[in-house]
Amino acid sequence: MTSKAINLTLKVWRQNGPKDKGRFEDYTANAISTDMSFLEMLDVVNEELTLAGRDPIAFDSDCREGICGQCGCVVGGHPHGREKGTTLCQLHMRHFEDGDTVVIEPFRARAFKVLKDLMIDRGALDGIIQAGGFISVNAGGAPDANALPISEEIAEKAMDAAQCIGCGACVAACPNASAMLFASAKISHLALLPQGRPEAAKRALSMIREMDALGFGNCSNERECEAECPKEISIVNIARANREFLKAGFFSTQM
Repeated sequence: MTSKAINLTLKVWRQNGPKDKGRFEDYTANAISTDMSFLEMLDVVNEELTLAGRDPIAFDSDCREGICGQCGCVVGGHPHGREKGTTLCQLHMRHFEDGDTVVIEPFRARAFKVLKDLMIDRGALDGIIQAGGFISVNAGGAPDANALPISEEIAEKAMDAAQCIGCGACVAACPNASAMLFASAKISHLALLPQGRPEAAKRALSMIREMDALGFGNCSNERECEAECPKEISIVNIARANREFLKAGFFSTQM
């Protein structure tokens, strides 16, 4: 694929802190190579702003390999941009056209405070994971990992759920700002495996209760979360988490 240069107009949300009202500001991104990632394009814009003595745009990033879940903002109305199954750091500028106007803003949710510009506090997602606790299993040595037989079908389902990187795109996409897809992925991947069964009931109750306490909305099966998830986590996991929650509520002594 031949590289070319494009020029863009950016409408970027600027906010000095959680208590600032915030506003959109216009910037130009000139001579942007289509081989660049979206974050590399922002790096170029920030370098120009810095050289001009202006405040660069603050945004989240870490691995830039689609693994860590730290990057993410709403690009043109879509968390991580309009390309399916793609994190923001893996979104390339070849998906944009010369002369495009691109609106960029942070993930919006009551539980996600804007720290500055496009940076948000994802600590609420960590709180949900912490509420899930631990699993009681003696790991043993490396060969012991294969001592417990698990069918390929169950292993694949568990791995599909475990792909969740905790970026928060599901929350940003949901009209209710629900974290149910995130929580259900964490509940599912352990509930499916025998190692996770001893604490399964307590885990489901604790994580969903914590999700509600942190200010996330309720799931109403809109499916925007599934459509925008960069790892394409299925809402089948939400159904599984609901079953685990109901079973725990009715039958479990782990209250």
